[in-house]
Amino acid sequence: MPDVATIVAERLQAAFDTLSPGADPVLRPSDRADFQANGALALAKRLGRTPREVADEVVAAVDLVGICDRVEVSGPGFVNLVLSVRFIEDRVRAMADDARLALDRVPVPQRVVVTYSHPNVAKEMHVGHLRSTVIGDSLCRMLVHLGHDVVRENHIGDWGTPFGMLIEHLTDVGEEKAIHELSVGDLSGFYQAARASFDSDDTFKERSRHRVVLLQSGDPETLRMWRVLVDHSITYFDEVYAKLGVLLTDDDIRGESFYNPLLAKVVEDLDALGLLVEDDGARCVFPPGFTNRHGDPLPLIVQKSDGGFGYAATDLACIRDRVDRVGATQLLYVVGAPQAQHLQMCFAVARMAGWVPEGVGVEHVAFGSVLGTDHRMLRTRAGSSVRLVDLLDEAVERAAAVMAERGRDVTLLGGELTRVARALGIGAVKYSDLSTDRLRDYVFDWERMLSFEGDTGPYLQYAHARICSIFRRVEDATDATDAIDATDATDATRIALAAPQERALGIALLGYASAIGASVGELSPSKLCAYLYDLATTFTTFYEHCPVLRAPDLETRKSRLRLAETTARVLREGMGLLGMEAPERM
Repeated sequence: MPDVATIVAERLQAAFDTLSPGADPVLRPSDRADFQANGALALAKRLGRTPREVADEVVAAVDLVGICDRVEVSGPGFVNLVLSVRFIEDRVRAMADDARLALDRVPVPQRVVVTYSHPNVAKEMHVGHLRSTVIGDSLCRMLVHLGHDVVRENHIGDWGTPFGMLIEHLTDVGEEKAIHELSVGDLSGFYQAARASFDSDDTFKERSRHRVVLLQSGDPETLRMWRVLVDHSITYFDEVYAKLGVLLTDDDIRGESFYNPLLAKVVEDLDALGLLVEDDGARCVFPPGFTNRHGDPLPLIVQKSDGGFGYAATDLACIRDRVDRVGATQLLYVVGAPQAQHLQMCFAVARMAGWVPEGVGVEHVAFGSVLGTDHRMLRTRAGSSVRLVDLLDEAVERAAAVMAERGRDVTLLGGELTRVARALGIGAVKYSDLSTDRLRDYVFDWERMLSFEGDTGPYLQYAHARICSIFRRVEDATDATDAIDATDATDATRIALAAPQERALGIALLGYASAIGASVGELSPSKLCAYLYDLATTFTTFYEHCPVLRAPDLETRKSRLRLAETTARVLREGMGLLGMEAPERM
C-alpha cells in the first residue's frame, strides 16, 4: 500500500507537470499543516512568474479530493495541505488490518551482498567493531523485510604474515594450553605474547617468516594449526554476536583466506587489460581522479615489490567474486570512514576492469567513530581499546542497576528480570549508535543512553511496555466498569480520530513505510530511529489526553485500543529491524 506522502506527492506531481513537466513539488512535512509543497518558488523563477501565481495554478490543477480537506496557498507561494480525517482513518484501519503494517515488498528484489563486522582471527573484538556490526545488521534486517535477497558476508582477517608468528607461538606454548587461552576468550593475551616474541627474539622471527611460507604453500600441519586458531576465534566471535543479538552466523564468514587463491588471477587480468603500471617495483593501477595533496596521481598497489599481494588485490578479488559467483546486483561495504579513499579507488579499478557491470551498485556505507566523554577515541583507563564483550556485559549490569533504582525488580522476578536487563542494556547501546547519523562521531555516555527520558532505546522500550500493560489490564479486568471483551483490540470497528491527539497519532503511524524507505534509501538506520522516537512521543501525548480503558463510550474505547495495539506493533517491528528487543514488561 503506497504511503500517504507518496500518494500526495504523485497527485502534486501531476499538477506541477501541467506547468512544467518534471518540476519537483518539493513536498515536506509542515508544522503549519500536514504537508507543505515549496516547489512553486523554484518553478516560478524558471518560468519568470511570481511564486504565488504558480502556486495558485497548482492548487487549481491538483486533484486531492478525498485525500485532503484543505489545500491553500500561504506566504510567498507555499502550498499547505491538510489531510482529510476520514482518509487518515481509513489508511490507519488498513494498516491495522495488515500483517505487514501496510509495508509493501519491493517489486524488483535485488541480490544485495552486505559486508560488515570483519574482526581478526586471534584478536579481541573491540569497540571499533561495534558500529560496523550493528549498522550492517540493521540494514540487512530492513533489506530482507522489504523482500531483497540479502547475502551477509563477514570478511574476517584470517590470512597473511601475522599467522606465521601466531602458529609458532602456538607450537611454543603447546597446543593444549593455547586452546585453553583461546577458549576462555584471551585472544589479546595470546596475540600480544606472540608479538612480544616476534619483536624480541630473532630466532622466533625467522621461524615465523618460514612458517608463513609453509602456510602459503599449503603445508598440511601448518594448515591444521592455522585451522585451530581460526576455529577457536570463530567460537569467540559467535559468543560476542550472541551477546550483541546480531544475525551473523558461521555460514556468513568469508575470510581473506577464501580469496587468496584468486589474487594471482586479479593481477594477471589487470595486466592483460593494460591497467598495471610498475611504480618503485610495485605493480599498481592509477584510477583517474585520485591524487595526493600535491596533485600527483595516487596508485592503488595491487602487488608489492616483494611479490606479495596488497589489501587492494584482496578487495578486488572480493568484488569480482561477489558479482560473478554470488550474482550480486548491489554491494554494500559497512566500513569506517577512514577507508573511504581506498574503497573508492578499488571500486573505480573494478569498474575499469569491467568486473562491475553497468547496473550493479557498489557503495561504501561509511561511519564515524565512538568517542569517550572526553571526545577522544573511546578507550579504557589504561589506554587500550575497550573489549566489546566487556562493554556489553557492563551495559547489562548498568541496565539492571537502573531498573532496581526505578523499583522494577519488584514486579520482574528471576529470569524475567535478567532478560529485561539484557534487552534494556544491549538495546541502549545499539540505539545510541544507530540513532546517530552514521557519518558522525558520537559520544558514548552511559547515563544518557540508559535514561528512560529523551531520545533513547529505553524510552522506546518503555513506551512499548506501557502499551502492553494496557492490554494486561484488559485481560485482568473483573468488575463491570472495566470489563472489556477480548475482541475489542482487534474488532473490525472503524478507527475514529476525533481528538487532535488521535489524529496526530494516526498521521504518525502512517509515516512508518516512509521511514523504512528513507533508512534503506540513505543506508542510515538513524531515519527509522528518529521515526520511532517521534511515534513514541506522539503516543505519550495521546495517552495523556485520550483515556483508553475509561473512554467515554464503547466505540471510542475500541478505536483507541486499536490505535494503541497498532502503535505497539509498529514499535515492536521497528525496534526489531534495529536489532532491539521489545519487552512487554519493564
